[in-house]
Amino acid sequence: MLMRSATIKRKTKETDIEVTVNLDGSGVSNVATGIGFFDHMLDLLARHSRIDITVKAAGDLHVDHHHTTEDVGIALGQAVKQALGTMAGITRYASVHMPMDETLSRVVIDISGRPVLVFKAEFPRDKVGQFDTELVREWFNAFAMNAGVTLHVETLYGENSHHIAESCFKGLARALRTAIAIDPRAAGEVPSTKGQLGG
Repeated sequence: MLMRSATIKRKTKETDIEVTVNLDGSGVSNVATGIGFFDHMLDLLARHSRIDITVKAAGDLHVDHHHTTEDVGIALGQAVKQALGTMAGITRYASVHMPMDETLSRVVIDISGRPVLVFKAEFPRDKVGQFDTELVREWFNAFAMNAGVTLHVETLYGENSHHIAESCFKGLARALRTAIAIDPRAAGEVPSTKGQLGG
């Protein structure tokens, strides 16, 4: 079986990032961004998607967490896209409702090659720990644009900002797990009437 894995290195004046993914892994994560809450979210993403994810990120955290969060999203999206290759045989679509205590979020994905993000989640607090909650949307946008996926994320209800963020990341994880899975009935076929994905 072809190994669906990729490594992306991204170095700017603001960040120095290396991301490796194995889409057919077991959910092992080795994540170090210097941002505790963000590491927690990426650990959840790996565990529940069953994608092995390694992230080494050094960023300008003395400024804020924005550049590091966004650039990890960019690199992770690029790694997933590269690892998917021609996307032959993938399930492509997935829809998940993810509860997290009092919170419920819906995440729907189409690995379409057409990057779109619709993100509807309200955070009662500006921060979870040291992490700005507005950066959750920034990360999802960076990931979707660079992975080339259509992604709809909506928190239907919830009161706790930590739970809202966690339900979004876990929802994405479970949606990815289903959408990237090889469909044995469509092995080798690109799941599109056009014969290709990406436009």
